[in-house]
Amino acid sequence: MEAWHGDRLVRTFAERPLSLAHMLADAVARSPERPALIDGARRWNYKQLALDVQGMAQQFSSQGLQAGDRVLLFIRNRAEFLFAFFALQSLGAIAVPVGVREQRPGLQFILNQCQARGVVFDGDLWDRIPDDSECPQVQWRWSLDPIPAPQALHLSRQPGATHLSLVPSINLDPADVSVILYTSGTTGRPKGAMLTHRNISHSVLHYQVCMGLNETDCSALAVPASHVTGLIAMIATFVHIRGCLVIVPEFKAGSFLDLLEREKVTHTLLVPAMYNLCLLDPSFAARQLGAWRIGGYGGAPMPVSVIDGLAQKVPGLTLLNAYGATETTSPTTMMPAGETRTHADTVGVPLPCADVRIMDDEGHEVARGETGELWIGGPMVVPGYWDNPQATAESFTAGYWRSGDLGSMDEQGYVRLYDRKKDMLNRGGFKIYSVEVENCLMGIPGVLEAAIVGRPCPVLGERVHAFLYAPGHPADDHAVMSHAKANLADYKVPETLTWLDQPLPRNANGKVLKRVLRAQIPD
Repeated sequence: MEAWHGDRLVRTFAERPLSLAHMLADAVARSPERPALIDGARRWNYKQLALDVQGMAQQFSSQGLQAGDRVLLFIRNRAEFLFAFFALQSLGAIAVPVGVREQRPGLQFILNQCQARGVVFDGDLWDRIPDDSECPQVQWRWSLDPIPAPQALHLSRQPGATHLSLVPSINLDPADVSVILYTSGTTGRPKGAMLTHRNISHSVLHYQVCMGLNETDCSALAVPASHVTGLIAMIATFVHIRGCLVIVPEFKAGSFLDLLEREKVTHTLLVPAMYNLCLLDPSFAARQLGAWRIGGYGGAPMPVSVIDGLAQKVPGLTLLNAYGATETTSPTTMMPAGETRTHADTVGVPLPCADVRIMDDEGHEVARGETGELWIGGPMVVPGYWDNPQATAESFTAGYWRSGDLGSMDEQGYVRLYDRKKDMLNRGGFKIYSVEVENCLMGIPGVLEAAIVGRPCPVLGERVHAFLYAPGHPADDHAVMSHAKANLADYKVPETLTWLDQPLPRNANGKVLKRVLRAQIPD
């Protein structure tokens, strides 16, 4: 047990890596020739990976980047994401990864909120990068590809000088912030969850221990590298265990199965819809997938039919449900191996260092089997939100993060999730907070009221359906879609609309009755 942040007593791993930079340095020292990274035809062992990280770090450093500076990463799944990410860690800078579906207004808010000094981006995303008038504090705009823009600096891939250390020369404190990941809240404005070095170390160890991972494992990175699962569960974890990571630029079932077969992938972490799409591929039964031994999943329930289908066609594959969040640096619970089928209605049990409490609205713990809100404590829980003390105070109590998820815990410790206190949709594992989308739609001239609900979808779980009230204005679906696409990440854009001829239904307290709206979704 250790005391953290003044108000937390947490169960910890006594032996743990100091930081992400130390994880990479350790991998290079112990296994320099082991396969580290595969991106299409390009391959790196750990020594080669370190040289590319050093080369990028040298470029950052020579232009004035310093420890503690925030740098936004707006990069697709590609090897250069790892180079930039670990280069920042080697300098003691703070990485701010953002999904490439984000649009210019969202990037502008994030860059200004964390006062980022730089942004690294894919060249073809240049038109979404805010300019000096929008983000005056941004000093560097580094493109990973040559582009005809004088304001952009080309960040080339060049092996670095061997004298540049992978470990920061600063006096690093494990409680320092390593990464900021932005997550939307009920206010509709993104909040920057501060992942510290020791938060990340504990999550990495949870994955290693509970999934039984070792240096012979090879994982396919098919979820976004910029999200907490891709960044922590896969990139950080596989560098720590000295395993091999295979980049998946875009998930398509057929090409993904090609990759699993060709590279003898042993480990995946996907949303259930992706496993289902693999099963539905006509070539699945003929595939040679004997190396595939661990299939982690989360973000949505896994249909029993998919569990049974995978067990029949890939008998050596162990499916493991996991539940977590950005604020918990990825995992909080995980399914014990071999229990997925018998406990398919649960998200497993709390991880070794996790502390999960089921609490009522008055802040009292409820009895086993009763429903309440999940409060989560432990060394993987972030200290709060960047430069947002109000949001931190609202979401954390005595070191516990109040998740907003309603669930229960049975006598054996298995956790079940029932609903979300936060008004959130889940589209194929991507979380969509209603308020953010509704605020965007309310910005359309003539729209007086807007509400979104989830339209059930057998593959993605939910799709976004919007209800709009705009008296005296034409029902212009195209204008709504164009406005939403210009201001929201694409998965948040409503796919179907209903125009109302009267205001939204509300209860006596003025709260929109979304259950009434769900019943009105056209077939």
